Amino acid sequence: MLVLSASGVEKKMEDILNLKHHETCLKQGVILDYYVSGFWWAKEMNFTVQQISSFMTVLHIMLENLSNKSMLLEDSIKELAKLLAGIGIPGSEKSACLDFFSVDQACAVISYLKTSLFQPYKLYEFLFKHPRDEVVLGAEEKVELVITAEGPYPCPLEEGIPYDYFSRFIMPPPTEEAADKMIQQPTQESEDSEIAYETTEMDPMACYTMEDVKLVLGQVTSEVIGSLQSEINEKLRLQEETYTARIEKIKKV
Repeated sequence: MLVLSASGVEKKMEDILNLKHHETCLKQGVILDYYVSGFWWAKEMNFTVQQISSFMTVLHIMLENLSNKSMLLEDSIKELAKLLAGIGIPGSEKSACLDFFSVDQACAVISYLKTSLFQPYKLYEFLFKHPRDEVVLGAEEKVELVITAEGPYPCPLEEGIPYDYFSRFIMPPPTEEAADKMIQQPTQESEDSEIAYETTEMDPMACYTMEDVKLVLGQVTSEVIGSLQSEINEKLRLQEETYTARIEKIKKV
């Protein structure tokens, strides 16, 4: 395991500890992270294989005291003190299983367990003593399937898709009567268009002679000129009366 990467160590620990559901189970995820973090820390501390094995044993004992024996924080600290007692004392029998650690290494182990286990001790207790409620999240959706064209399901709007797609793939084929009407309809329309074209092409002045045109123009001209002449005469008369009145006033003065 010393030559593996962090992800490789995690995979190996997962197989050793049989934590197959660590991605969905919070407890298994915490346990796996606890051991992987401890192993990686010991590797970075350049511990020997024997020291790493003993350190992992210490991690296991501390976690077992918490999860299975429900030890309080003070009791767990005392248990760690018993495991590390006698380190650095020549000939001491108290630390027979951990005597290959130096005093500095033992202090580092205590410091690591302080930050990784003892400080969040209440969280670990809550994790192992209080089961989590299983919450199932789901959403119900109703999907309506489009039935065949023979059923009473309404056809889609023509505005929703281009007409060529609608006519080619969606619109039902016309019946024989509708096809006959479609064939006859262009003939009737063409006849109507020809009649309309012929009527529009006829000259509207063809029914009038030159004398009729002159007569009509003479009547229109005389009416227009006559109305203008009378209007001009009326304006001249008013101006004449105005000037006459002014001249009379000047004579009096």
